[in-house]
Amino acid sequence: MLQGGSLWAGLISGGLSQFQDTRDLTTGHMNAKEYTVKTTGNVTGALGVMAGIEYGAMLGTTVLPGVGTVVGSIVGGLVGNSLGHSLGTQAGNALVNNRLLNNVTKSVMPSSENGSAHQV
Repeated sequence: MLQGGSLWAGLISGGLSQFQDTRDLTTGHMNAKEYTVKTTGNVTGALGVMAGIEYGAMLGTTVLPGVGTVVGSIVGGLVGNSLGHSLGTQAGNALVNNRLLNNVTKSVMPSSENGSAHQV
């Protein structure tokens, strides 16, 4: 699994999405938190494309060998990308908006700016 065409499709899909988001971050159209959320969505979307192409092709071959393989891989890639991106975005939002994590980083940030941060 995750070899050849499906691997390259996932890498290209995720890479293009990440490139666009990085460009938006550097031009000021997106803040760091949004970028973090988008990055998790891009990574999981790329994995979804890879898995979707593989499993869609297997299912399509089972239903209708030949044509079903092609149709299954296309539909599987689209569904995998959508599902993976959605799950990654939700996970990214959960991490970015986590109160406990935000409180820890806020308590560390002021002391590290003064140069008196304690290392653990």
